[in-house]
Amino acid sequence: MTTRRQTLKGLATAALMTLAPIAAWADAPLKVVATTGMIADAARQVGGDLVEVTALMGPGVDPHAYRQTRSDIVAMTRADLVLWHGLYLEAQMEAFFHDLSRKRSVVAVAEALPKGVLRGHDDYADKFDPHVWMDPDLWKRVVASVQSALSEARPEAAMTFATNAEAHLKDLDGLADYGQMVLEQVPAGNRVLVTAHDAFGYFGQGYGFEVMGLQGISTQSEAGLNRIGDVVDTLVERNVAAVFVETSVADRNMKALIEGAAAQGHAVKIGGELYSDAMGAEGTYEGTYIGMLDHNFTTIAAALGADVPAGGMDGKLGAGH
Repeated sequence: MTTRRQTLKGLATAALMTLAPIAAWADAPLKVVATTGMIADAARQVGGDLVEVTALMGPGVDPHAYRQTRSDIVAMTRADLVLWHGLYLEAQMEAFFHDLSRKRSVVAVAEALPKGVLRGHDDYADKFDPHVWMDPDLWKRVVASVQSALSEARPEAAMTFATNAEAHLKDLDGLADYGQMVLEQVPAGNRVLVTAHDAFGYFGQGYGFEVMGLQGISTQSEAGLNRIGDVVDTLVERNVAAVFVETSVADRNMKALIEGAAAQGHAVKIGGELYSDAMGAEGTYEGTYIGMLDHNFTTIAAALGADVPAGGMDGKLGAGH
């Protein structure tokens, strides 16, 4: 019996072997396919009206476990440029990207980051933590990589891409400043961030928080009973009042934490839902990179004791902050 994986592999192989040349119209938007919403947002910010961007992974989608679908394969083989993150984030798709790169322009935009700024991976000795979007200062380097890829794909628009990138980078500076302002108000004893998986390491480094993820850097790492027990003990011993769920990870382990702490007489609340591996709904403020981190910064700071502005950085966040 033919398995789904065999079917998709056959489709991908056939598509790669029968690619027809794409007409290069000077006035047509550059067709870009990006894996994650964060990369798609960077491409839209830098490319403006000169690009037509499709994101493969929408809200709530876990990139660690994602496999390309038939429609994904068609979209990528017809694109002028494919942007993926790299750093082993899209682990299930890497072989396809390497095959596609022989026929199309395919760029892993986070692979350009210097190894010296990356955190080691907790499961693989030769890999790195891919969650660099959690620190705007690191993400600016990815934006620069996106700019370079767009400029190489359409050299005649390089000046426009450079102007757009400069404006977006200034906005990211403002986002980083806002994060610093609200997060430094969190009392020292409360600066512990407990989440479903270890996606917030770069956030912790950038803003001075101790980060504890139940699962490892990849959501494919299961949280064992011993790990849950250890974190429960930490919550009780350090009087941690709030933990956070993630939009792209099931909340069952976080509920186990709360129940475990309650069994020891310590009340822990859900401090809010954070965007970790995916942004908010398309068309919303939280569905942009800036809105995603504005939400996270504001939610974390408010739950852990800071006085945050209503509506976040620019008053654009939805109710409940």
